[in-house]
Amino acid sequence: MLIADAHCDSMLDVIRGVRHLYTASSKGHVDFPRLREAGVKIQVFALFIESIYKPNGALKRALQMISAFFDEVEAADGLVEHITTTSQLEKVLLDPKAVGAILSIEGGEALEGDIRVLDCLYRLGVRSIGLTWNQRNQIADGVGERDTKGGLTRFGKEVVKRMNELGMLIDLAHISENGFWDVINLSSKPVIVSHANCQSVFMHPRNLSNQQILALKETKGLMGITYAPEYVSEKPSLDALIKHIDHVCQLTGCADLVCLGSDFDGTNPMIPGLEEVTKVPALIKKLEKLGYKTQDIEKLMGENLIKILKATL
Repeated sequence: MLIADAHCDSMLDVIRGVRHLYTASSKGHVDFPRLREAGVKIQVFALFIESIYKPNGALKRALQMISAFFDEVEAADGLVEHITTTSQLEKVLLDPKAVGAILSIEGGEALEGDIRVLDCLYRLGVRSIGLTWNQRNQIADGVGERDTKGGLTRFGKEVVKRMNELGMLIDLAHISENGFWDVINLSSKPVIVSHANCQSVFMHPRNLSNQQILALKETKGLMGITYAPEYVSEKPSLDALIKHIDHVCQLTGCADLVCLGSDFDGTNPMIPGLEEVTKVPALIKKLEKLGYKTQDIEKLMGENLIKILKATL
């Protein structure tokens, strides 16, 4: 079954000198050989801009991580292909041995308030940007600033419009609720919340309300269910995680809105049963036992994310 994941932070280990992704490792949650072993066809690699590099130094840090990503892909000697176009995506999907990597930046601070930087990052192969992390930046307020009731800035609106024009996937994970609604009302293309769960199942500021989930359905967007325990339950488990998937499917009446947004290598430990990427097929078996139809499982595991990538790139 085709598997695609909308968010991992594995490049943090590379830039910090902990390990490489082009070789199998017992460290961390994701590397290129383990992606192939797990059957992951498409992996979005987020370049997380740590708080120490904000606001000054965010662009430099992003460029360092992009360079490191290129080094990892080159050293993988054909194991992974960096995808920037729909034709490349289609090629990877047709090759039974290929693994595709989408490059994303987590934190719009990397733009440093300059729309031309967005164009440069696009030319370097970045195809998705998480507009904020938890803090406020030049684009919008993050969820950590939600009490201010702030949303998109004028520059943020410019960024949304330009990302639509370029064919970049807008990621609203971590953005304030007002910022979420601003983007929903402005974007001419579907957006993604790459890693979050449901407030109705487990209350956390980073999880989405029913209204937000329904708005994503209305605009043909996508929600990446995350395995990060702090967004799952007080007692995280596979069953608790699936309650979030159940809720979205029941609320929207379909399985078209959900994808995987693991947040591998972004938090530790993960929930039991999904400790690292080779465990992901266990989620398929669990869904089968619970009576999910094969065609719906295929959507959740990868087809939904592939669909929005094809519509965006």
